[in-house]
Amino acid sequence: MTPQRFEKIQQVLDRRQPDLTVITDQVHKGQNLSAILRTCDAVGIHRVHAVYDTGYFRPHTGTAMGSQKWVKTEVHRKITVPIEQLQRQGFQVFAAHCDEGGAMDYRDVDYTRPTALVLGAEKRGVSGPALDKVDGCVVVPMMGMSESYNVSVACAIILAEAQRQRAIAGLYRECRLPDEQYRQLLFEWCQPVIARFCRARDLAYPELDDTGHLVNPQQFSALANRS
Repeated sequence: MTPQRFEKIQQVLDRRQPDLTVITDQVHKGQNLSAILRTCDAVGIHRVHAVYDTGYFRPHTGTAMGSQKWVKTEVHRKITVPIEQLQRQGFQVFAAHCDEGGAMDYRDVDYTRPTALVLGAEKRGVSGPALDKVDGCVVVPMMGMSESYNVSVACAIILAEAQRQRAIAGLYRECRLPDEQYRQLLFEWCQPVIARFCRARDLAYPELDDTGHLVNPQQFSALANRS
């Protein structure tokens, strides 16, 4: 762990947006999933929700460029579960969907509010059960013959607007993660091998010093040997 690496990790965590997220609704293509994760990391999202009736999630590591290590993915079997969960937490939930009856231009949404974006499957789009639950639909205007953007491209366009609004509002200027969650992520990002060891043995994470290393490595080594 170099000082530069430790400083970079802290800077990224300081800009994470706990009240901005994405829900993928049966998006199965690994390259699309990975591109979505990469965009989420780029705009400061630290947790996404992926919905599959099989409960299986597998991004394409080449396209993700390692972003799957920095963005947590919570997998659900039913689309209504994350939507209702987030709505109870005060999120507005919008589906990227060409609803001729009333979809909003994606730029007209106030993304400084807690917001979740639902992205549909490659061919079928957002599912009916999801559309029944969301607070509204957003659309990216199309000027050509194509009816829609690729799902990962639409995600990038919409989240770029969310990032723009949040930057203007100053939401990236101070850390917004709860202290406990910040410390947990800081340890997992600085010491991923030790973090996996601790989770496997149900051990509390040891304390880090101000360089990202263990304060007392000998004490932890002794504890690990006894576990």
